[in-house]
Amino acid sequence: DKSDKYDSRDVERLQQDDKWVENYLIWRHDVVDDTLKMIDESFQWRKEYTVNDLSESVLPKWLFEIGALFLHGYDKEGYKLFWFKVKHHTRDPKQQLEKKKLVAFWLEHYAKRDHGKPLTVVFDMAETGISHIDLDFVRFIVNCFTDYYPNFLTKIVIFEMPWIMNAAFKIVKGWLGPDAISMLKFTNKNDVQEYISGEYLPPHMGGTDSFKYSYPPLVDDDFQTPLCENGPITSEDEHESKEEIDADTKEAGEMNEAQNLNQKKMNSVEQISKSEETDKTEVKPKNAKKALTTFKGPLLHISPAEELYFGSKETGEKKCLIVLTNVTKNVVAFKVRTTAPEKYRVKPSNSSCEPGTSLDIIVSLHGGFAASLQDRFLIMAAEMDQSSGAGVPELTQFWKEVPRTKVMEHRLRCHVIESSKPSSLTLKDNTINIPAKTNEDLHIQLTHLLQINRRVEEQMNRCLWFQQLSVVLSLLSVTVAAFCFYLAYAQRS
Repeated sequence: DKSDKYDSRDVERLQQDDKWVENYLIWRHDVVDDTLKMIDESFQWRKEYTVNDLSESVLPKWLFEIGALFLHGYDKEGYKLFWFKVKHHTRDPKQQLEKKKLVAFWLEHYAKRDHGKPLTVVFDMAETGISHIDLDFVRFIVNCFTDYYPNFLTKIVIFEMPWIMNAAFKIVKGWLGPDAISMLKFTNKNDVQEYISGEYLPPHMGGTDSFKYSYPPLVDDDFQTPLCENGPITSEDEHESKEEIDADTKEAGEMNEAQNLNQKKMNSVEQISKSEETDKTEVKPKNAKKALTTFKGPLLHISPAEELYFGSKETGEKKCLIVLTNVTKNVVAFKVRTTAPEKYRVKPSNSSCEPGTSLDIIVSLHGGFAASLQDRFLIMAAEMDQSSGAGVPELTQFWKEVPRTKVMEHRLRCHVIESSKPSSLTLKDNTINIPAKTNEDLHIQLTHLLQINRRVEEQMNRCLWFQQLSVVLSLLSVTVAAFCFYLAYAQRS
């Protein structure tokens, strides 16, 4: 439909983004008519709520300040948690539209940022009562996942639902449908850790997460702590480590990684061992680049595109390579952040890349730590003026002044390989092999196989129907021919 009931940007994306189309089909079990109906309804909704133009500036500040909705942490399967603190929500028809737009803002914000990776919704109903029941708002949240954002929901974790709300949630179940009902998980303090580990649960839910929501700034996927190049900084060696980081960052803007390692002096902390330095100098980035998938951003091309592959404790593979390629005509400044700064060291973590050149970043696990599916990395990049320097003071001042709208952000998640075979994205013994399949990849392949099987079955049924029809028509033709011969013979007689 080329009418103006859709946002042209959504139509253009639908024509170009195969993954988006595939998610609609998967969510509607590959039934084309149902898929088209969902696309029609969701596109109309997206235009009505101006989803593509929602930002912090167009929504009231108090909506963010109350902290009823936000993204923070991951469940045990590595999916992002979308929190709804019900006790902070109050019914008010005058504010309902703005609150619904806040939901749309968060969902669109995450969908664009993490390429549509599904969410786990957590309804924290601790300290709530009848005054907090707002079925219209709950129905809107449910509709977002069932009708507007395809294949975007993994599960709904409901924590400590008061008995007085049982009747209300019977109504909610009627809205969900059979597929979504199976995703409902009613929990309390004793069993909520079946789905979410304690590190991402607040104390009142039996966890150890000290996170306290506040605004501003916008809660940004937990990337609040800058990543250090040489692992965690302790109070005893903070001064020396900072000096080493500054020196390495300055060198990184002038020479490649191998030269840095040759010229670098060991400090008193001795956080990088000689064996690890030898591994780095033996790496052949040219070979590694060929095996990596690539995210093509407006400023940098980043390989790998989505995941860093680390080994388990048994395999012992603790290093990964990230390749940045500057595709602009200006110097691009970049820095790397992580959700687990105590685990990782990165070289370089804050530097710049010259126009048309590639730069290799080594990510390695610190000490005896192991990678986790919940760990994330954030690569931030922005263009610098030709007149700007690339030293540490210039970069520090640049990141203080650059507008957020001009910063490109790309996120990478961790994948732990249980197999003893090294991956193409791990740097060990200079080997390049095919990475192991993720559960998500296997799920997609299984879905494709089921869809193909369904199509083959439909075609077989259609062939059988045509075959039966052909037999009937053939018998009918023979009968008519025999009858005609009989009439002709009778007339001659």
